[in-house]
Amino acid sequence: METQRTPVEKDLEDLTDDEALFAELEKDDDHFLSSLREQRLQAIQQEFTRRKVMEESQHGLLTEIESEKEFMDTTLKEKYMVGHFYHSDFRRCKIMDQHLQTLANDYMDTRFVKISVENAPFLVEKLQIQVLPCVIGWVDGYIKTKLVGFDELGNTDGFSTQRLASQFSQAGVIRKKEAATAQGKKSIFQSGNADSEDDEDDY
Repeated sequence: METQRTPVEKDLEDLTDDEALFAELEKDDDHFLSSLREQRLQAIQQEFTRRKVMEESQHGLLTEIESEKEFMDTTLKEKYMVGHFYHSDFRRCKIMDQHLQTLANDYMDTRFVKISVENAPFLVEKLQIQVLPCVIGWVDGYIKTKLVGFDELGNTDGFSTQRLASQFSQAGVIRKKEAATAQGKKSIFQSGNADSEDDEDDY
């Protein structure tokens, strides 16, 4: 014959069951949190490693290039590159530098560089640079966008970094992921829109 439990005994038994259930849940939570923590640490480590490698190659920074040859070599070597032609006496060039440095930090896959027009007479002539600041974006060595002054940025000194980013993004110069490599011979003076290598250079 089954012994009838008193209300107190029943409550004690239910409490024991609840404690066991909570213990199991806490164990599951600890396992879940531990797994989540491990995944997060791995992601942070991977991002840290990626940024370290990129920074060693001077990605993530707006770096100055002194010679035209190095500038052209860098343009051909980098998949994505933004180059700022500037003059140290021009206030708007300094404004542009601030925005480019911010973007360099946000878009690590793109190399951001600048060169003084005084150090680049051949490029200034070849690219027909007449108004400063002049910022050109290349993908696989081909010109994708050319921003002259602040005309395409609202013609105001107070334009936002996001507006500048939008210009580069539409041209495919800044991206989070690698794009397919363009076919054909590289030329830092030629547009990537051309279907033939025999097309005229795009300035």
